[in-house]
Amino acid sequence: MGTYAISGSASGMGAATRSRLEAAGHRVIGIDLRDAEVRADLATAEGRAEAVDAVVGAAGGVLDGAVSAAGLAPPAAAEHIARVNYFGSVALLEGLRPALAASGSAQVVQFGSNSSTITPNLPDELVAAYLDSREDDAVAIVSEVDVMFAQIVAYAGAKLAVTRWCRRAAASQPWAGSGIRLNVIAPGPVDTPLLRRVLADKVYGPVMEAVPMPVAETPDADTLAQWVEFLLSPAARFACGSVFFVDCGIDARLRADDWPNPF
Repeated sequence: MGTYAISGSASGMGAATRSRLEAAGHRVIGIDLRDAEVRADLATAEGRAEAVDAVVGAAGGVLDGAVSAAGLAPPAAAEHIARVNYFGSVALLEGLRPALAASGSAQVVQFGSNSSTITPNLPDELVAAYLDSREDDAVAIVSEVDVMFAQIVAYAGAKLAVTRWCRRAAASQPWAGSGIRLNVIAPGPVDTPLLRRVLADKVYGPVMEAVPMPVAETPDADTLAQWVEFLLSPAARFACGSVFFVDCGIDARLRADDWPNPF
């Protein structure tokens, strides 16, 4: 049995993944603001460093895998979305990488989103600021977006950037070369408390409901956790830098011819 770190372990898909891993006999070190072995705020540099140190210490320096599920969505403040969803995720993965490498064959799943491909007019400068680790610049850019759209832009931009970061890192020597398999799962709507808060919002609820869903059924958190459990299993060890859309066909409906493209 293995030892896994899960951020966002207290609720939603992080909690569902935790339940499945523990039911299978694995040890889980949860990271969250509450109800977790490691309580830390991934919106701050200090909280990220504290989380990494605490997880590595609890794991004895060796992790068999990790799931980066912590994240915020509208109507949370755009600044906090930017800080947690991109900078918190990347800092956690980079900080845990040596412990993952120490296992010799670790598997990691980052939660992305189909919003990374279906949200129009994302500012290129925002995605660049994320990828260049310019946190203050990214926050400044989202703060200048019209208040009605700032949270959506911060969220989708962060998910696009973290997906690109994962694909770049996944095939590199420090990751694949160290036996770590890093992949991204990109859900659409999932029946969680977070989605219910979005749907109840007078601005973002109608936007969400207008998105076409070819599969007219919303999966629950445990369904996504089953996907994550598979991506942490030996059968998925040949996936590296892949992005798995589990979004009821939304990306396919809106962007059927955009991917794949020839080199």
